[in-house]
Amino acid sequence: MAITQAMCTSFKKELLEAKHNFLNSGGNTFKIALYTSSATLSAATTAYTTSNEVASSGNYSAKGNTLTNADPTTSSTTAYTDFADTTWSSSTITARGAMIFNDSASGDPAVLILDFGADKASSSGDFTIAFPAADASNAIIRIA
Repeated sequence: MAITQAMCTSFKKELLEAKHNFLNSGGNTFKIALYTSSATLSAATTAYTTSNEVASSGNYSAKGNTLTNADPTTSSTTAYTDFADTTWSSSTITARGAMIFNDSASGDPAVLILDFGADKASSSGDFTIAFPAADASNAIIRIA
């Protein structure tokens, strides 16, 4: 089993089909789910799955947290969007990676797979995902 960080290939195609709307107001709802080291997630992942999702604990439940996104923007030749950091408080979680997916679209299509590089854990405390700076070089979703 392995988690490989990648923008999902199906997501790239779905962008051209106008399946994803990242506008903060009136756009789709994007969520982030956490996964154990037993999960198999990669660019080939096409949709949210409960297989090897972390167990419910504290404020974590299936499908994870709803993300707050910034409106898409551009800088030079790069378009990008980003999300606000998200936290599961009072949780006991061990996760190796995460999946961002479109909860509004039919079938919960996958957007992005995150590999934490190692298990990350919380014990009756906060489990936080801090997204990188929202700019053309660092935003979590960039199209150059």
